[in-house]
Amino acid sequence: SAASDVYKRQELHKGRPADKRIDKEERCYALLDSLGIEYYRVDHEHADTIEACHGIESVLGCGICKNLFLCNRQATEFYLLLLPGDKPFKTKLLSKQIGSARLSFASADHMEELLDITPGSVSVLGLMNDAQRRVHLLIDNDLLADEYLGCHPCINTSTLRIAMGDVLHKLIPAMGHEPAFVTLPWN
Repeated sequence: SAASDVYKRQELHKGRPADKRIDKEERCYALLDSLGIEYYRVDHEHADTIEACHGIESVLGCGICKNLFLCNRQATEFYLLLLPGDKPFKTKLLSKQIGSARLSFASADHMEELLDITPGSVSVLGLMNDAQRRVHLLIDNDLLADEYLGCHPCINTSTLRIAMGDVLHKLIPAMGHEPAFVTLPWN
């Protein structure tokens, strides 16, 4: 089919796709466009793990960030953690830094309720759907060294490349979230 041909020859495109996409993906493009943020896009087969994203990274021209949706044991506090894609994650070290009880992965139901995202599609762009500001944004300091942020537009069949400066100074403030910066070890 024509769609699978597009996925086979992954290409870098500037801006939003010409074809109609699902509502939550369209809202991502509308937000980026309204803020005057330039972005590039690669369309591809479902990529719901960092491993599945490695081939996409070479076309995108940047690393794809790891996005973890976490909560405390009582599931009363929720966190979106952004870190370099190849960095390991140890919950104990993060819990201590943010002064929280042990963190674990939040449920798919909470992910959908708070971010309008399904597992494998989590991204900073999901915060635009968190009108109640219930999700705390955590950014690993090592990610700040990257020129670009690679992330999904709330669906894992496309990946975007956005300048890190635009993410930090335009996108995140427009979504009304104040990030907390954390330092997680590589080993």
